[in-house]
Amino acid sequence: MKKLSDALVSNDDFFVEQIQLTAIVFDNTDDVTIWATTFRDDEPHFFHLGLPFHDLDILLRVAGDRADTLAEEVAEALATTEEWPCLLEYTSAESPPVELPAVALKLAVTFPADVDEEDDPQPHNIFYLEGIYARLSG
Repeated sequence: MKKLSDALVSNDDFFVEQIQLTAIVFDNTDDVTIWATTFRDDEPHFFHLGLPFHDLDILLRVAGDRADTLAEEVAEALATTEEWPCLLEYTSAESPPVELPAVALKLAVTFPADVDEEDDPQPHNIFYLEGIYARLSG
């Protein structure tokens, strides 16, 4: 599987679809990182997505028939965790990746903070969420 950042042709914000969540990582009490996969040029790519809890809540609500279960898992993990980061993993037969059907995410590219602009740094494979969009069928 390839890194999504290696497939980018520009540093502009962009959209991804066919998203599967493979892990939710609670970095601390304010931030969360999503580990996910998507397809670019018919090949699977993985990426990390940093977002606030409010946006995680929205993503969980659009997770199809698993939405209620996921919301309960997240609430329980937040209520019982004693160590940060806290990981919820979705990579097994009992807990398969979470599909986000009919959803497109607009992502923003991030770069290393310790590199001068002149060095033309490679983007991080962690992105920020610019927007969540749902496909409307008519």
